[in-house]
Amino acid sequence: MEKQQRTKACKNIELEVVENGVAVISINHPPLNLLSVEVLLSLKENIEEAMRKDNVKAIVITGSRGNFSAGFDVTAFGGSQRRKTRKELGFMSIEFITDTFEAARKPIVAAVEGLALGGGFEIALACHARISTSSAKLGLPELQYGILPGFGGGHGFKPWKQPLAEMQGTQRLPRLVGLPKALEMILTSKRVSGEEACSMGLVDAMSPSDRLLGSACRWALDILECRRPWSISLSRTDRLAPLAEARTLLNSARARMRKQNPNVIHPLVCIDVIEHGILCGPRNGLWKEAEALHELRQSDSCRSLVHVFFAKQRTSKIPGITDTGLLPRKIRKVAILGGSLMSSGIATALVFANHYVIMKYMDQKSLENGIDGVKADLEGRLKEGKMTREHYEKACALLRGVLSYDTFKDVDLVIEDMLDVVSLKQQIFADLDECCPPRCIFASTTCIVDLDLLGERMKTCREIVGVHFFSPPTATDLLEIVRTERTSPQVVVDLLNFGRRIRKTPIVVQDCTGFAVRRMCFPYLQAAMFLVQHGADVYQIDKALTSFGMKLGPFRMLDRDGFQSAAVCDVKFLETFQDRSYESNLIPIMRKNNREGESTRQGFYTYNDKGEASPDPEISKYIEMTRNFINDPNCSWKTYNAFNIYNLATLSDGEIVEMILFAVLNEACLMISDAVIVKSSDLDVASVLGMGFPEYRGGIIFWSQSVGSEYICSKLEEWSKEYGESFKPCAYLIERASKRCSLGAESKQAKSLL
Repeated sequence: MEKQQRTKACKNIELEVVENGVAVISINHPPLNLLSVEVLLSLKENIEEAMRKDNVKAIVITGSRGNFSAGFDVTAFGGSQRRKTRKELGFMSIEFITDTFEAARKPIVAAVEGLALGGGFEIALACHARISTSSAKLGLPELQYGILPGFGGGHGFKPWKQPLAEMQGTQRLPRLVGLPKALEMILTSKRVSGEEACSMGLVDAMSPSDRLLGSACRWALDILECRRPWSISLSRTDRLAPLAEARTLLNSARARMRKQNPNVIHPLVCIDVIEHGILCGPRNGLWKEAEALHELRQSDSCRSLVHVFFAKQRTSKIPGITDTGLLPRKIRKVAILGGSLMSSGIATALVFANHYVIMKYMDQKSLENGIDGVKADLEGRLKEGKMTREHYEKACALLRGVLSYDTFKDVDLVIEDMLDVVSLKQQIFADLDECCPPRCIFASTTCIVDLDLLGERMKTCREIVGVHFFSPPTATDLLEIVRTERTSPQVVVDLLNFGRRIRKTPIVVQDCTGFAVRRMCFPYLQAAMFLVQHGADVYQIDKALTSFGMKLGPFRMLDRDGFQSAAVCDVKFLETFQDRSYESNLIPIMRKNNREGESTRQGFYTYNDKGEASPDPEISKYIEMTRNFINDPNCSWKTYNAFNIYNLATLSDGEIVEMILFAVLNEACLMISDAVIVKSSDLDVASVLGMGFPEYRGGIIFWSQSVGSEYICSKLEEWSKEYGESFKPCAYLIERASKRCSLGAESKQAKSLL
């Protein structure tokens, strides 16, 4: 056996010639074997070395320590570069991949285990065959970052010093699996298992992990000896549909992408590149891909999406807590005190992530409904193919329903999810104090009640933290971890780890009314209500915000959450933020007429059996009633510049977006200055995952950079003079605008509390 490690270009590629004459080239950059230009050049050099060796008959490419390669480090995306020449653009696409891999005179086989994503997956696509474990994950996630599934258009730590690294995900994948499946994988960034990849022809065979390398070596030698086909994926046409059918598929995909998101172009560019390769040949498609990829890397969408990606990674880094060496304690057994539909959703998310869950209810009927809700959620996921039958049965076995605290003696975490009645919650935590072990973490889902109040009846001085899930818990990735002055660093570390284990993005916030997301939703809904009561149209407002990219307009959001929830929150927000509150009587009027939102199929919209929303002409009469209240000198409702109907009926969509989102930005600035959040980028994550702000705009704070703090401040000052104090810019925003700074930097107060 001969082993040789190439160290001249890069230490992350190893070459070993095994006894049967196969050169095994390993990408060794743990834990994910990420790629860079240096790694690629070293890979190319090692392949050429193996080609020159007389004792090498074939080549196998694999990754070390259980992963093939998760692709390029995302830090390479979204950077600016000098203009590239056509030769540089195609260097890696043509010279390296096509001319080195596919034109090789010795067969090259990929042995795929663990993650094979992005550029790593495309290396496998360029090989003459692919052998995979059944549990491997293969996919092209590039559209999540605003680019094409190419080799990254200049990835690497010093891209200005290296040739561009392009590759042909848009060209090879359709030729291997057919256009419909390729479009699905590329446009949805779908990952497929090794088993699914084998069934669709993406990999040639499966092998257990302990025999993967041997299987790949034998396959490579079989190719050499003509017992297996020598397949060049870029040259294949057998899986491509006839031209007319292909055009129909591509046009249908374009229409679908335009409908889903009319504000971004990279999915459409991706479809254009695929079509170009089909019409003009794969080599022309490579050039088209390279040029398009370079342009997209300079786009605002790419920069925004990359910002959100890293902002999500940073939410778990809390200065003074996660950098002190504390190790998270394992949370295996969780008890949920159920009192709402949310309880079942939380339990579903936990058992799906392999946590043992005890659900406690006050009575047998509620318990049965709660357990049935979890099982229905799991059955839905099973039918949708989101879990296997084995996973489903295991999840069901992890669930237990009880009516007493007898089984709480060894729980690691208790999540109280009862009605927001202070006396009820206090008694619950007093009871928990008697029956739970000392190390158990006590948590509540409330976003209305002060957490410190909840433990006043406990005999011990246990701390209570907030864990705020979002509806539905199984589909919403955000988790707010709410700390008080008494919260220990260990508990924060424990819950951050718990959040990641249940596949959530956790953000840490200080205990305050509404925490982060609801505090941003407060001005979002309040400003919209103000506009309606002063002449604007409900449906124009929602359309303007959804056209901007919000998942839900303010009134559709109110319908989804329900008017009862809105009424409870309004009372607390009006009490806490009197200086900037606008009280509307529109919701109370609608509730008197038996409208409660989507749950009753009547809110600002009407809803059919499928939950589809339609505008309701009857809304106009309720709006007219509330406008009459404003004009009534005897009305008791708190309004600004009372008894005036402002002429807001003629606002453009752009003006509506500004008036509502600038109010949200103002509240976000208050949270930064009050140190409610740890980092301003946490608000970007919260706005994207919690309130449906468009990810391709980077989140609420990141988006403000494209508008400018001076402009935002000037408009808020103008509106506050004309329409009242609810639009008055806060001191932090005024300070940042006066210095012409972005809103993203934390204030001195926030920094001092980290």
